[in-house]
Amino acid sequence: MAYHKVEIDFNGQPFVIETGKMARQADGAVVVTYGGTKVLCTAVSARKMREGQDFFPLTVNYQEKFYAAGKIPGSFFRRERGATERETLICRLIDRPMRPLFPKGYLFETQIMPTVISADLVNDPDTLAMVGASAAVVVSDIPFDGPIAAVRVGRINGQLVANPTNEQRQESDMEIVVSGSRDAVMMVEGEADLVSEDDMLEAIFFGHQALQPLIDLQEELHKLAGKQKREFQVPEVDPELEARVIGLAEGPMGEAVRIRTKQERYAAIDQVKTDVLEQLGEEYADRADEVAAILGSLSKKLVRRMIIDEKVRIDGRDSKTVRPISCEVGVLPNAHGSALFTRGETQALVALALGTSMDEQRLDNIQGMEFKKFLLHYNFPPFCVGETSMRLFPGRREIGHGFLAERSVASILPSHEDFSYTIRLVSDILESNGSSSMASVCGSSLALMDGGVPVKDAVAGIAMGLIKEGDDIAVLSDILGDEDHLGDMDFKVTGTANGVAALQMDIKISGVDKAIMKQALEQAREGRIHILGEMAKAIDKPRPELSPNAPRITVVQVKSDQVRTIIGPGGKTIRGIIDATGCQIDIDDSGRVNIFATDEESAKAAVKMVKDLTAEPEVGMIYKGTVKRIMEFGAFVEILPGTDGLVHISELANERVRAVTDVLKEGDEVLVKCIGIDKQGKIKLSRKEALGKSAPQDA
Repeated sequence: MAYHKVEIDFNGQPFVIETGKMARQADGAVVVTYGGTKVLCTAVSARKMREGQDFFPLTVNYQEKFYAAGKIPGSFFRRERGATERETLICRLIDRPMRPLFPKGYLFETQIMPTVISADLVNDPDTLAMVGASAAVVVSDIPFDGPIAAVRVGRINGQLVANPTNEQRQESDMEIVVSGSRDAVMMVEGEADLVSEDDMLEAIFFGHQALQPLIDLQEELHKLAGKQKREFQVPEVDPELEARVIGLAEGPMGEAVRIRTKQERYAAIDQVKTDVLEQLGEEYADRADEVAAILGSLSKKLVRRMIIDEKVRIDGRDSKTVRPISCEVGVLPNAHGSALFTRGETQALVALALGTSMDEQRLDNIQGMEFKKFLLHYNFPPFCVGETSMRLFPGRREIGHGFLAERSVASILPSHEDFSYTIRLVSDILESNGSSSMASVCGSSLALMDGGVPVKDAVAGIAMGLIKEGDDIAVLSDILGDEDHLGDMDFKVTGTANGVAALQMDIKISGVDKAIMKQALEQAREGRIHILGEMAKAIDKPRPELSPNAPRITVVQVKSDQVRTIIGPGGKTIRGIIDATGCQIDIDDSGRVNIFATDEESAKAAVKMVKDLTAEPEVGMIYKGTVKRIMEFGAFVEILPGTDGLVHISELANERVRAVTDVLKEGDEVLVKCIGIDKQGKIKLSRKEALGKSAPQDA
């Protein structure tokens, strides 16, 4: 295989794609380089289809090798083990825009494996992997209606930037990943600091324009190194069977798809299939899969025409109406906050738990060790759709939906400096008929308010859909599961009344124009405002106090040079405070001391011990001290932990003292007054000026 390389200047540095040097036994393999970041992307597709295969088994396995950044994994085994949450999310970013571009009926097992082999920690490898995955398939013999490309869009000081560096991203008020083909936006995902719909729309199409040179680059590489695409015959439907099935099923199916309740509708559709198979007789008994496929296409066609021609959706709504909403808070007495959010046949139970710094999630990745202080976990048990399943642990879908909800809710949380808790939200989907991730956003907002977390505002989410038949279009608000499956777009938008917090969009057709997307964003805004109004009926602001079940956090600020005093030799002092009070104590190098307690008395005791350790003497103050050493010229008295001063013999009493031991002995407790501190920090104390007085703590 010959070596080929193509290159362009992208944002002031070379963007390079190479093929023919690495992984040459894969069907397609490229290396994408941008700055010091390199991603090897391979694509392989099976030559034989599995018997009975009825779906496209595409798998994307993105992996970040620790050696790429010169690191050794922190796991016990010291090797990469399984996909991290970040890797799983990037797998989804790659899969979603590529999957619709494989030919209909292409059901051969296909695997795309982008691997980060060099990471400069300046340029994020995720968008490079998206470009590389497309390029690997483009140069292979695998049928594919590409290429596609992707860029990250940021906005810094009002200026949109394509593929900002990691440092620039810290200054950006927007971060979205846009993936698209030559003519269409295929996928969008990202977050923003509550920007307007118009600003978000501008960023999306800026991204689509910015990725065009990366499509040019792949087309150039295809001309140089592209293989002849393998022959693939799209399975044809038997026209005679199709006509017979439609003749038997069109009437009953038309009635079944109009049933408004999900489970009843599904039962009616299943009954249509059963009836059709019975009427076809034994002659077609072994062609049940073909019949099911024809019926699926029929139901899709009937629903789409109903929405376009009659302006009526499956459950009887028009295009803009949001399903009935019910909100309850405080449903779980022992959680720190809870909510039950129901919208139509979708229901989320969301629980809040507040923890300490000990509960932060530690993430070890090539970017470095991170500590995550906010977690939102989304669970989709099989019973929520009336099914059984042995897969009871989170998969890629759960991780993706949870992350979308998490980045949406993060926009309203107080800063960690102002609210030093680790926050965990869990959304358990109890019923699902579309938009369960958006229900999780709404339920999370309610649970936070119920728990007394001082959030900035309420946040809600809505999923938008699209039916496009020729020039006829219908943009649908708050889509059902079937409308997602049968439609042309799944566009989730979250935010407050003031702007967009996050969005996720997948397009299933060749593309939508800017006007349609603008309509979808505006319709989403209207729906979001309505949902926020319904949520406010249950709770419209955070409760004034945290849940009584939540741990209490008290912050004490000390000088940075006092940190060692609190910790003590080998941690002895801080362990003593923890053992004595039962509190958890976290202290950082800046001198911020977080004291976590389950009750107020324990917190007060710990605060006092910390303040006693770090208190500094003040001239004029009276202290109760302990005599530590007796000298001929006076006595050294410890007035604060680790801090002592000298009581000169002349300051022991009003009368003349011949020997210090006539007045004090080591171990005596004595009241003294601080009468001076010199430039070297030496403390001068007086016993005689404290005679007849009392220490403040004894007053």
